[in-house]
This record gives sequence, structure tokens and C-alpha cells, in this order.
Amino acid sequence: MTPTSPEDRALRPDRSGPDRGARAVGAVVGSAVGDALGAPFEFGPPGAYSARFPDGAGTLCGGGGWDPGEATDDTQMAVLVGESLLERGGLDLPDIFGRFRRWAVSEPKDIGLQTEAVLTSGDPWDLAAALHFQVNMRAAGNGSLMRATTSAVYFARAGRAATMDAARRIAALTHGDGAAWEGTALFHELVRVALEGGDPLAAVDEALAAVPEAHRARWAVVLGPDWHPDDATEFNGAVWPCLGTAVWAVRTTTGFEPALAAAVDVGGDTDTVAAVTGGLAGAVYGIDAVPERWTRPLHLPLPGFGGRVLRTEDLTALALRLDGSTGSDHPENYT
Repeated sequence: MTPTSPEDRALRPDRSGPDRGARAVGAVVGSAVGDALGAPFEFGPPGAYSARFPDGAGTLCGGGGWDPGEATDDTQMAVLVGESLLERGGLDLPDIFGRFRRWAVSEPKDIGLQTEAVLTSGDPWDLAAALHFQVNMRAAGNGSLMRATTSAVYFARAGRAATMDAARRIAALTHGDGAAWEGTALFHELVRVALEGGDPLAAVDEALAAVPEAHRARWAVVLGPDWHPDDATEFNGAVWPCLGTAVWAVRTTTGFEPALAAAVDVGGDTDTVAAVTGGLAGAVYGIDAVPERWTRPLHLPLPGFGGRVLRTEDLTALALRLDGSTGSDHPENYT
């Protein structure tokens, strides 16, 4: 029998693992769970999670202004993206921006400084992020990456080029730095591979080949097999170490729960790092790998949208529609 190369494994579905629908739900719910798990530890020191839960059985404990099981702005924005894609039948950038703006002025508990500045500037949807970047020259935060799981699921069936392009366009609504666009595009592609049953870690090199040369070398470093979060040259609120830590957490563990624990234990911007990790790990391991003690209390208030509170069953239904697992919601192309 001919040995299978890592590249082949990245493209060949794993029929022994969870089915595609379970992976899609794992990605969306897993990201929300990671968000809620990491939120109480945000800006805390490394190792705070394992110190709180030395037996390894962590809970969505709440704290730092968050109720137990409450997901944050990361998941709120992800839901807004996902619902726009479904309700508009594809990528409608002005609609997404309008939903973001409606949410931003509704006093969410948390909102990134850069995202808030762009969404409340009063500038048009297609200029706001670029104008902010021209003035500040800093826009490589992880705020476009944190919300990307829903769009990654939606565009996965369209293939590598289409999903990476969509990621860049959605990221550019709030982030004017191309580094944030490419990080979001790379995440989209790794989730796409995982949803197909492939190994996203083995697909990193091919994903990097689709990144413009000006950004490729820096992304290759943080996604490399030898990179460790201690090697980061920026706080993990930046897009590079955020995605790098998520990939590292999946690479160095053997399951969904240990990947999330490793991500939160890095410290820093723990809700976003764990949300990104949960999206990728959930796509790899599927929803059955997400502990019930995490999915049961999970909930998501959605400011600006009629007092809605989404729970795991709502996120599950959203994920299945985004993936196209429930019927004809999913177009093959977008405009």
C-alpha cells in the first residue's frame, strides 16, 4: 500500500471521523464555547486556567463582568455575519457593516477599541476602515479573526480561492491592515480543510501559498511547527500570535478540550484566542467532542436586536444552515 503524504491527508476526507454537519456545528458552537471559557481569564497571567481547574475539568465559570456561560463580542459579531449571509443569500458587505454598526451603538458589554472607532465614525461602510488605518497606521488586531467561524463554514463549500477572498472582504470592513485580512483568510482555509475531513495542519503550506508574498513570510513563522506562543513578538491581541496560538494549541494536543485549555492558559486576550482555537478544533473534532458541561450553560445576548439571547440549540441550527446541511439555504457562489 502506498504511504499517504501529509498533503494527501489534507485533501482526503476522513470517513472515520465526525460527519460534515457535526464538524460545522463543532466549529460554530466550539468557537462560542471557547469565547465564554476564555472571557473570565482575559488579560490574566499565563497558567491562570490550570491554576483555577487543577483537575483539568474546567467550567464556564464566569467572572470579569461575564455571567457563567456568557459569550462575548467575538460570538456576537460572528452571529451577525452568519445571519447576514443567510438572510441576504450571500455576501452583502453593506448589510454586514450595518448590522455591526447597529450592534456597536447598542452598548455591548465589550467591543474592541479599533472596531468601535471604525463602526462609530460615521464614515461609509466602504471607507471607514481604510480611513481609520490612514490616520492610525495600526489595524492588525484580531478583531476580524475572532468573528470568522460562521463565514468560514458558509464559504467552505466554494473552495479555497473563494473562501479566502470572502474572508479578506469581510475583514476589511473593520480592519485596514492587510495582515488582518490574510490571517482571517488563512483561518477560513484551515477550517475549510477540516470540514472536508482533512488535516488543517498538513494544509498550512498550501494555504500560505495563497497569501500575497508581502505577508507570507511573517505568517509562515507563526504557523510553523516549531513556533510557540512564547515566541510571539506582539501581544496576542494582534492577529499573528492569535492565530498562531490557535494552530499551536490544536497541533500540540489531542482533543477539543485540551486544545481549549492550552489556549486559555497562554493568558492575554484569552476570549478571542480561545474562540479562534474553538472554531478550528471544533471543525477538526466535531460537536460530540465539546463537553456538555460547556454547551449547557452557553448563551449569547445580542444587543441591538430585540433582546435576543441565543443558546446552543440556536447556534447549532445556524451552523447547519451555514453549512447547507438543512436544505437549500446555501448558494454555491456569492456576489
